[in-house]
Amino acid sequence: QSLQMLQVSIFCAEMIIVKWKGKDLFDRVCRTLGLRETWFFGLRYNIKDTAAWLKMEKRVLDQEVPKEEPITLHFLAKFYPENAEEELVQDITQHLFFLQVKRKILEEEIHCPPEASVLLASYAVHAKYGDYDPNVHKPGFLAEEELLPKRVSDTWIYLLTRLYCHTLDEAEMEYLKIAQDLDMYGVNYFLIRNKKGTDLLLGVDALGLHIYEPDNRLTPKCSFPWNEIRNISYSDKEFTIKPLDKKTNVFKFNSSRLRVNKLILQLCIGNHDLFMRRRRVDSLEVQQMKAQAREERARKQVERQRLQREKQLREEAERARDELERRLIQLQDEAHMANEALLRSEQTADLLAEKAQIAEEEAKLLAQKAAEAETEMQRIKVTAIRGQEERRLMEQKMLEAEMLALKMAEESERRAKEADQLKQDLQEAKESERRAKHKLLEITSRALYTSPGLPSDSMPPDLSFSRENLSFDFKDTDMKRLSMEIEKEKVEYMEKSKHLQEQLNELKTEIESLKLKERETPLDIIHNQNTEQGTNCFTP
Repeated sequence: QSLQMLQVSIFCAEMIIVKWKGKDLFDRVCRTLGLRETWFFGLRYNIKDTAAWLKMEKRVLDQEVPKEEPITLHFLAKFYPENAEEELVQDITQHLFFLQVKRKILEEEIHCPPEASVLLASYAVHAKYGDYDPNVHKPGFLAEEELLPKRVSDTWIYLLTRLYCHTLDEAEMEYLKIAQDLDMYGVNYFLIRNKKGTDLLLGVDALGLHIYEPDNRLTPKCSFPWNEIRNISYSDKEFTIKPLDKKTNVFKFNSSRLRVNKLILQLCIGNHDLFMRRRRVDSLEVQQMKAQAREERARKQVERQRLQREKQLREEAERARDELERRLIQLQDEAHMANEALLRSEQTADLLAEKAQIAEEEAKLLAQKAAEAETEMQRIKVTAIRGQEERRLMEQKMLEAEMLALKMAEESERRAKEADQLKQDLQEAKESERRAKHKLLEITSRALYTSPGLPSDSMPPDLSFSRENLSFDFKDTDMKRLSMEIEKEKVEYMEKSKHLQEQLNELKTEIESLKLKERETPLDIIHNQNTEQGTNCFTP
């Protein structure tokens, strides 16, 4: 058996009896296949360039079958149904028709538009691989499949995959339901000539006879339905079709060979018989077959629903299992993390205990240092208080010294002013003395020329002035004494001022040393050193 075509190899010595008729062999093949709808099929063989069907009433070896061993016959559909869904009862019948129609479409014996061929290919893929499963049917899994006619581009494969995702369960029957609407479906073509010698094509199918032009097998020029044909006959090479309507002209044509006329007649008789049979009540055998088929389909439907339910439950169980596994992994991860966290916490606890011990020791040490620091602070406070008292006293002394210096400066200034005033008075006195002496000389020299017995009140008025001025002679000694006293006091004052300034500077030095010693910190020392070295970037 082959999925595209069944071949019966006949071995004369093993498989058949020499006296077997065609029907014996055909029935044997049908029984082997479990086929009961036998009226659609036949055994075909090739003789020269013409196809012929094995006659049922004649012995196999008496017919024109090839005489070489093994004899190859093709088990094929000889007649096609008008409606596949209503007429094809058995699954094996549907499958055989599916294989044959698929082969004819792929070999382009039946013309099929690209979009229809892609749709049919999607059903073919579903029939072979089952329901679409994205986890199994990965992109590219159809690369090696022969799915489309050679004239159809491979770019349609993408659409085919998309269509495959949505095909129905009854893929083969859906395939046949689409394929039976194709123009060339189920048509057997024969080359003929009319009375005028024009080449034509005769098409024989389940609905009747059709006449085509040789270059157009899709659209018939005229048709003769079976219910409108009264008689079909041939004489020698001439074939005659008599319509039921006597007013319609008889159509006659010639075929190239007598053997072709016989084949045409066989196909016409068989198709007409089936046409009439479809319009009668089904025989008891067919009714029984259809009842069994309905039961079988119902059983399969129930089985399919059960399987679908089981599949759904299995998927749910798998999802639940995956969820449980995921949750288990998550819990394991959490447990692992918890163990690690516990281990880290234990290690941390040990470290914390060690740190606590160290911290306790450090706390004791710090407490000790704090006590020492408190003692030192108290000592520093006491020292600071003492230093502050000493500084206050020194500042008071300095203030008193400054006040004393200020008073002495004021006294010195006052004495200097007095000295200057005395000097000025002395200078004026000396000037008056000089003038007086000069006047006295003038008067003395003038008296020498006057009379000695002249009374004193008769002297000129200038004499009294001169006598008044003479009184400076008596003050000269006092002035000298006074000047000496002033100079002495000035010297004493300068010595005292100098001594006081020295004391004041000494006090300031002591105060500044106290200030520096009290406030200077290690950072102050470093700052002062940097300042002295010129490396300090900030100088106040």
